[in-house]
Amino acid sequence: MNYSTLQQQDPELYDIVKAEEQRQKQGLELIASENYVSKAVLETMGSILTNKYSEGYPGKRYYGGNEIIDQAENLAIARAKELFGAEHVNVQPLSGGPANIAVYFALLEPGDKVLGMSLDQGGHLTHGHPLNFSGKLFNIIPYTVNKETEQVDMDEVEAIALREKPKMIIAGFSAYSRSLDWKRFKEIADKIGAYTFADIAHISGLIAGKQLESPVPYFDVVSTTTHKTLRGPRGAIIMSKEQHAAAINRAVFPGIQGGPHDHINAAKAVAFKEALQPEFQTYAAQIIKNSKKLSDLMQARGYRVVSGGTDNHLILIDAFGSKGVTGKEAEHVLESVGISINKNMVPYDVRKPMDPSGIRLGTAALTTRGMQETEMETVADLIDRAITNKSDETTINELKKEVIDFSLKFPVPGIE
Repeated sequence: MNYSTLQQQDPELYDIVKAEEQRQKQGLELIASENYVSKAVLETMGSILTNKYSEGYPGKRYYGGNEIIDQAENLAIARAKELFGAEHVNVQPLSGGPANIAVYFALLEPGDKVLGMSLDQGGHLTHGHPLNFSGKLFNIIPYTVNKETEQVDMDEVEAIALREKPKMIIAGFSAYSRSLDWKRFKEIADKIGAYTFADIAHISGLIAGKQLESPVPYFDVVSTTTHKTLRGPRGAIIMSKEQHAAAINRAVFPGIQGGPHDHINAAKAVAFKEALQPEFQTYAAQIIKNSKKLSDLMQARGYRVVSGGTDNHLILIDAFGSKGVTGKEAEHVLESVGISINKNMVPYDVRKPMDPSGIRLGTAALTTRGMQETEMETVADLIDRAITNKSDETTINELKKEVIDFSLKFPVPGIE
C-alpha cells in the first residue's frame, strides 16, 4: 500500500501505520483469530465504495444511486453461496457479534431457552456469557467438555437437551481444538424441535478449503466472521436455509444495523473468490498440518495441550499446569520478544479469567506467510525458550533479534 498522501496530510497517523507495519513484518502472529489479507482485499477496503450509503438490500434500497453497489453486494452473495453451498446468504453483518445478535433476534424471543458451550470451556461470549447480550436477554443452558477427554460429550449434550428442551442449540467455539459432530447436533435438535445454529467463525476457512466438514447442509443457520482462517476483511456473514431468509434479513436490517459497509462487503467478495481457487485448499490443508506439528512439538517440550491435540488451526495449552507460568505471564514475555499469542482459560481452570492457566495459539497467519512444518520447529523453540527464560533479560534480548531475523524471511501480504 502506498501511503504517500497520508504521510503528507497526517504524518502522526502515518507514523502509527508504519510502526504497526513494522511490527507485523518483524513479529510472529499466533493469535488464532488473526490473519493477513491479500493486497487485493486491502485495495478494495480502501476504495471509493466507502463513500456510498445503502440501507436496505439489492433492488430495495432507501437511497438512490445504488445500482453499482447492488452489483457488488450480489457478487459477494453469489460467491458465498457457491463457496459454502448455502441456500441464503446475508453479507451485511459488520462483525461476528452483530451477526450472532441477528440470529438470536431472527429465531427467538427474549427469555427463550438456548443451549450453548460455556465460555470457560471454549465457547464464545455470544453463546451465553452473563455479561453479554446473549446471557442478559436469553435463558442460556451451558454444556461443557468431558473432564477426562476435554472434548464435547455428545451424549451429555443430548441428555441436557432432552431435559431442558431449548428452543435453539448452538454449536461453535472460540477456544476448542477439536471437530464438532454437526450431524449429531442436528439429530438431537430434531428430537426436541429446536433450531440449530452453528458459529464457524474460527474454522470457516478450513471448511471453505474443504478440510473440515461443513454444518451448512444440516443446520438452520450458520454464521461466520470473514477474517480469521477465511482470510478476508473484518466482517461477517449469515447463511441459512431459505425458509429463514426473510427473518434473517429483517433482523440484520432494520433490526440491528443501518447502512452496510459497502467497501467491506466488496472486499468480502474478493476474499470469497480467492477462497474458491484450488490453491486455497492447499493453504487450508497446510494450516492444519502446521497446527498438528506445532502441537506435537510443544508436547515434546513438556507442555500439556488441552485434549491432547488439534483437528484445526487452534492449539490450547495449559501453561500453568505444565510450566508453572500463568497465561498472562506467558503472553507478556512472548509479546516482549515479538510473538503474539493470547492468554486463555482452559477447561475447569483453577485460575481467574484475566490471569488464566492457558494460552491459545493459531497457525493461520504463519501459514499465510508461507511457513510449513519445518518452520514450526523454530516457532516452538522460540516460544519455549521465551517462556522458560522469562526472567533472563539477556536471553530475552537475544530472542528478540532471533524473532526479527526469522520473521523477515517470510513476507506479509500487502506490506511492501
